[in-house]
Amino acid sequence: MRYLQLAELYEELYATSKTLEKTEILANFLKKVSTKELDEVLGLLQGKVFQEWDPRVIGLGARLAIKAIASAAGTSADKVEQLWKKIGDLGEVAEKVLQSKKQATLFSQKVTTSKVIQNLQKLAKLEGKGTVSHKINLLKELLTSAEPKSAKYIIRTCLEDLRVGVGAGIIRDAISKAFDVDKTLVQRAYDLRSDFGEVAKLAKEKNLKSLEKSSIMVGKPIRVMLYPKAKNFEDAFKAVGTPAACELKIDGFRLQIHKQGRDIWLFTRRLENVTKQFPDIIEIVSKNIKGSSFVVDSEVVGIDPKTKQWLPFQNISQRIRRKYNIQEIVKKIPVQVVAFDVIYLDNKDLISTPFQERRKLLEKVIKPVKEKLAVVEQITTSDQKTAEKFMKHSLALGNEGIMMKKLDAAYIPGSRVGYGVKVKPVAESLDLVITGATWGTGKRSGWLSSFILACKDPSTGEFLNIGKMGTGIKEKAEMGVSFGALTKMLKPLIIGEKGKEVSVKPKIVVEVGYEEIQKSPTYRSGYALRFPRLIRLREDRRPSEVDTVKRVEALYGQQRGRA
Repeated sequence: MRYLQLAELYEELYATSKTLEKTEILANFLKKVSTKELDEVLGLLQGKVFQEWDPRVIGLGARLAIKAIASAAGTSADKVEQLWKKIGDLGEVAEKVLQSKKQATLFSQKVTTSKVIQNLQKLAKLEGKGTVSHKINLLKELLTSAEPKSAKYIIRTCLEDLRVGVGAGIIRDAISKAFDVDKTLVQRAYDLRSDFGEVAKLAKEKNLKSLEKSSIMVGKPIRVMLYPKAKNFEDAFKAVGTPAACELKIDGFRLQIHKQGRDIWLFTRRLENVTKQFPDIIEIVSKNIKGSSFVVDSEVVGIDPKTKQWLPFQNISQRIRRKYNIQEIVKKIPVQVVAFDVIYLDNKDLISTPFQERRKLLEKVIKPVKEKLAVVEQITTSDQKTAEKFMKHSLALGNEGIMMKKLDAAYIPGSRVGYGVKVKPVAESLDLVITGATWGTGKRSGWLSSFILACKDPSTGEFLNIGKMGTGIKEKAEMGVSFGALTKMLKPLIIGEKGKEVSVKPKIVVEVGYEEIQKSPTYRSGYALRFPRLIRLREDRRPSEVDTVKRVEALYGQQRGRA
């Protein structure tokens, strides 16, 4: 397929903010896409050239993109950068300068979706001497042959900033509408396979049996079951019924453990493949979890080498990011796997098996190893006072609270269905994504010091600003999350600059406390946080998992009810 066709679709989608219109536009387009091209098209519609669980990244920052645009347009990098600072969108800059480029390209080939994916995937493979020039040349090759409109979206894809307002919900509904398939089947298959291309092919071929019978594929991560927050114990028991299972809510990171034969894969909640980062987990799992094949859902927590106590999540987050000198950090920050569910065992899919039966199977297959591997502590009760006592026990261990789960519930991937809830004693916080920042002055000169926060529109997947945060961040790294650390994280993600203000790729998720939620015409969400403060980084969360504007609205309603 010519990439220009996709660029024109992007323009149509960008031109409307209405979910139903976007769905209709996308559905009509998908009807015309050949079966073999659905993978490419649906990947690019999500701004991706790799599967979600593929550890490779394009790895192209704004500075390299500027050089490639300048080279393709026959102009200087300084002129491109000046225009970028004026417009604030490098994609629009590419479109503008290529419309008036000095050298017309003769005999150029029409850019296809396959060619775009091929070149951008090559960017991820390049390492060592000459990498920068090779990356620039690969991108220049696309831009030189691309129409200006196509160039805009090639650059935006490189920078992971597509801006067309198409989230997973719209893609699901468009596949359903295009191929006349029940959207619940589409959603279920996607939750189990995390691959819209594969799901769309089955839908297009009217292979309903395969959609209905979609099951876990060991080695390919599923979208984990999620748990909403309960207001209190009364609300929790109402949601999950009595008696209920109560478990420690551990402040670690979610880990799916897959095994098939001798092969073991580890995936985070964000579907990142972290197998190489945790050789210690691979070793302990291979020796102490029985089964020829399985998928175990767990939480991983850091262990203090001296006190042997569990550590807060921040202490182990660096292990997820570490790609070199692994053995060194294994010794420095040991971890314990705390398993709480098994959803596939010995070639049998267990997602429809009641939770209490899955728990018994989990206890049978796991051989606990002190400070290395355990099944999460659990009690079963119908009594609120017993649940409250268990909460105090969990808090004393340094945990966040407890989980309460419905005993006869299935495992529903990717959903907050209320089969399990979190109960926490602290005031409600929000998980938000940073979408921009402002360069500091005075003693904060050289640091980004004020951070724009956004929640998510659940229908379009767009991020809606809700406030600016400048407190809860430390001046010195040893005191906690510092301005310097946040600046280091965000600097490579800058995709637009206007004076001291920058816009960044929505990648960094933070947990935020606040004094009050207020109605606001200033922010696109319609709400503003009064005195937002950083609680912690949430490196276990994907941007797509941040709190929605609907949750903000619900908290606002609760707040008014208490007033």
